[in-house]
Amino acid sequence: MSNALAQRLLRHFELPAVPPADLATLRLLVERYTQTVPWESASRIVRRARLAESADCIVLGEAFWHEHLVHGAGGTCYESNYSFFALLRQLGYNGYLTINDIGGAVGCHSAIVVLLDGGKFLVDVGFPVHVVLPIDPHGQTSADSPIMNYSLEKEAGNLYRLRRDPPMRTDGFLLHDEPVGDADYRAIATHDYRPDGGQFLDAIVIQKVVGGQLWRFHSDLRPYVLQQFVEGERRDHDISADVAGGLADCFGIAREILSAAMAALGLACDGRATY
Repeated sequence: MSNALAQRLLRHFELPAVPPADLATLRLLVERYTQTVPWESASRIVRRARLAESADCIVLGEAFWHEHLVHGAGGTCYESNYSFFALLRQLGYNGYLTINDIGGAVGCHSAIVVLLDGGKFLVDVGFPVHVVLPIDPHGQTSADSPIMNYSLEKEAGNLYRLRRDPPMRTDGFLLHDEPVGDADYRAIATHDYRPDGGQFLDAIVIQKVVGGQLWRFHSDLRPYVLQQFVEGERRDHDISADVAGGLADCFGIAREILSAAMAALGLACDGRATY
């Protein structure tokens, strides 16, 4: 990542131009990211529908940030964590990317391990985890955020169990604390766009912290609603009359991306698919 792009992103996140590469800045970066960049599958659905090769679908590093700055897009774990880690490295942080398990699915989720102040910290904007969690090789750590509470507990070997409360659809994942090389990571990210079973290619799922609260959308739910979570309690807001417009207003993603994703899945939309 270029320094010019890193500086643009710091302005975008309303952070100082030369922040210290310390724990306080890392926490602020995670907080601002989850308030600014949506976790979303819509843009990947559009790319998969329009591009013949899986290798052409992945958007990593500067390409990811360009899509966000221009179209308000985000991504799922592979693109989000890779690109956030690129920013961290440009700002002076050290660490590595990992590949992890969720439920019975092996090797389906990425996360970042940051090496800082003689210790290790779990950073994951691709779940997302809304806090920075210390990794304790001998026991358990925990951290709370206004959105969710988290714990990370040592299991056998290099395995750690991440749990969150409230659990949402899943309560967490199993962290494999071992580095994954760039070529291997890219191959895994590419494989995740396979037409016969890549993740999050059959439904539009979006979540983002808006106004200090978690908002979520899932296209499988009918009627279409925006889900707002207030102190763990879900409140639904109807957007069935203008789905793409309601999602664009809430999450800041370009309406054209959302309309194109709905059209690609054969879902009712406004037809303005020009992305």
